[in-house]
Amino acid sequence: MSEFRRIVTTDDENGKSGVLIDGVASNRITVLTEMWVTGDEPVDPRDGIDHAERSDRLEPPAGGTLFRYFEIAPESETAHLSDAEKRKANAEWFAAMNGAHLQPDTSRHPGMHRSKTTDYIILLSGEITLLLDKEERTLKPFDCVIQRGTNHAWVNRGSETALLVAVLVDADTASRG
Repeated sequence: MSEFRRIVTTDDENGKSGVLIDGVASNRITVLTEMWVTGDEPVDPRDGIDHAERSDRLEPPAGGTLFRYFEIAPESETAHLSDAEKRKANAEWFAAMNGAHLQPDTSRHPGMHRSKTTDYIILLSGEITLLLDKEERTLKPFDCVIQRGTNHAWVNRGSETALLVAVLVDADTASRG
């Protein structure tokens, strides 16, 4: 899995800006490398907290955001598995991301999922196909997807791992009742 450097800024007690973190992001959840997470609380640039460490799931906190990299390996790496084994592996994968509840309809593909988020996704390298219930689109590097809470899956039919960056924004108005 790739390593991603991040530089996180801060303010000192006098309101002067500096660097809080300069290093490789260490919070990984399956294929996700968490860069930063926010909740619905006010931002405090002096808190001294690595907010990326707060993330333990596929979705952002209520009223919050998630910024992450994610990698999808080529399908050829699991070609030897039966359909049942692929479904089991995908179910375990989503459970490890605390996202099992996000899979209401996996009839098209075992990786299909739906979250109450608006996601801004950019493919950085490789090739990836976005599967939707009725259609699909293949992305090349620097193509963008604005994923608006629809059922979808990512499938890598290429020969190299696909690297994507995503910002997920909580869009569940019920959570802000």
